[in-house]
Amino acid sequence: MVEKSHTAGEDAASWYTTGLRPFQQLKQRIADFFAPSADAVATSDVYEINVELPGVAQADIRIDVHDGILSVEGEKRAEREEKGRTYFFSERTFGAFQRSFRLPPNVDADRISANFKDGLLTIRVPKAGPPPDRTRRVEIKTG
Repeated sequence: MVEKSHTAGEDAASWYTTGLRPFQQLKQRIADFFAPSADAVATSDVYEINVELPGVAQADIRIDVHDGILSVEGEKRAEREEKGRTYFFSERTFGAFQRSFRLPPNVDADRISANFKDGLLTIRVPKAGPPPDRTRRVEIKTG
């Protein structure tokens, strides 16, 4: 029986490629869908939603408004060459994403605008003024 000798570097590389494979597969499943960080603020005349999308191309982002829900969706694409490289780990996230925000009743949905710069998507949702007073007094009848 002939034993093959390994160098310390080969042993480490072998462990990383075989020992971490289940974790890499799990990370890939998680990376297939991620939710970007966001914040929302309000001023007297506008709501502003900021969504962090570093590494996402503007062409890969879509914003829709339907039934009082504003949805931001798209995809962060992975463009890396694997040939001749062994990754020990990769913490970058790639895949499809979607965030939805319920809009208050006092918005002007026709004037919503968006700007994308340096990986930050800023969505401005103008206020339409105070919601109409829908209070109505109900008359009480006798008998």
